[in-house]
Amino acid sequence: MNPAGQICYFISSKLRNKRAPSRQRCLVQRKSVDVHSETGSPCKQPTLDLFCLYSAIATIPKMLAVRRALRLCQRVAHVSVSRRGCAGAVALDDIVNGLTEEQIQLRQTVQRFCQEKLAPYADEIDKTNEFPRMRDFWKEMGELGLLGVTAPVEYGGTGLGYLDHVIVMEEISRVSAAIALSYGAHSNLCVNQMVRHANQKQKEKYMPKLMTGEYVGALAMSEPNSGSDVVSMKLTAKKQGDHYMLNGNKFWITNGPDADVLIVYAKTDPEAAARGITAFIVEKGMPGFSTAQKLDKLGMRGSNTCELIFEDCKVPEENILGPLNKGVYVLMSGLDLERLVLSAGPVGIMQAVLDNAIPYLHVREAFGQKIGHFQLMQGKMADMYTRLNSCRQYLYNVARACDKGHFSAKDCAGVILYCAENATQVALDGIQCLGGNGYINDYPMGRFLRDAKLYEIGAGTSEVRRMVIGRAFNALFK
Repeated sequence: MNPAGQICYFISSKLRNKRAPSRQRCLVQRKSVDVHSETGSPCKQPTLDLFCLYSAIATIPKMLAVRRALRLCQRVAHVSVSRRGCAGAVALDDIVNGLTEEQIQLRQTVQRFCQEKLAPYADEIDKTNEFPRMRDFWKEMGELGLLGVTAPVEYGGTGLGYLDHVIVMEEISRVSAAIALSYGAHSNLCVNQMVRHANQKQKEKYMPKLMTGEYVGALAMSEPNSGSDVVSMKLTAKKQGDHYMLNGNKFWITNGPDADVLIVYAKTDPEAAARGITAFIVEKGMPGFSTAQKLDKLGMRGSNTCELIFEDCKVPEENILGPLNKGVYVLMSGLDLERLVLSAGPVGIMQAVLDNAIPYLHVREAFGQKIGHFQLMQGKMADMYTRLNSCRQYLYNVARACDKGHFSAKDCAGVILYCAENATQVALDGIQCLGGNGYINDYPMGRFLRDAKLYEIGAGTSEVRRMVIGRAFNALFK
């Protein structure tokens, strides 16, 4: 038995013969390979850091934490490390970031997985607005347990916290913000709504396939004339026997062309305004449901987005998600967490900018020296670095608070506002650092800028986020 197998067996013995779901057991072990470290130097990277895991186990008194260690161990054991590694990347100081050994292992696992399975395709995805192997990638993420980081173990999820979810979202965004956006729509907008509001029958029907990647998930709230103004939506759902007939359109729907399962909001009582909206689970292939042509976007290319069309779409009454006419509650109760997890997208983009700009500044020469040694360029590096890390610390602290059960609407709005606007500025600074090369598409800086801008618009605009924060303070003085 190799080291990874031994550690899995050791932790398993702690569970007193209570076996994890078969999908989570160690079935395949791979040998370690030479990779590049975060500093770019070759090194021998073991598949599993036994010392870290044994140390972690020694400090874990509770059975739940042991189960989490086992799940992480099994996922690390499944990952083969790409020789592309993280050459040229700027190393993260996760001691300063306050991460546990488990969370550091999680970051490293996702980082290596993305370097092997996603990085080789990132530029082409942006150029063609296509990711032909998306379905394969989804299933590979499912095998690692990434599609249900915060979902319960009994439905195939990993049962971890929102900080863990944020780390995964950040690392995928670091490689391809577009695919990370699709991941967020699936794992956060769709899966978390299911976890929080689906009944037992609905969870048993949909959750396992969403967890394995057999299904792609999406959420549909926005319409051509209804974005942040949810109550103005026009999609109607009229009851006919044991079904509802949906009529209308949804627009700008991430994963719309690919989704097998969608959470769709419609007006079941148009006269009741916010009290007449209901959430439905709609399946691909339901009669009367279709998708229009994929949208050609400025950025986030490859994260497929389209219009949804409902023409007498017949949805069973049993597919109502949450209480009838309580759709606004269903939507808003998860909105803070959606903003939180999506905030990791711009943080990942900022890290990608530094990964590319900092090494460039120490290779490119002008006037007889590396341009990174010029004082103005040092200022650029300092500004980008401090913007990134102030955003990351804000994000991680809000995520930790949510994991402790403290949900702050103004901070969830604040963190995505702050991260999104700083990501746009950092991307602009990155382009400036590369000069002419930053402005040509042979380098990824333009992609980073185009992708970053989405986060000032999607998931509630910057203006709406400022309103949320302002109203939270106003409420204190009523």
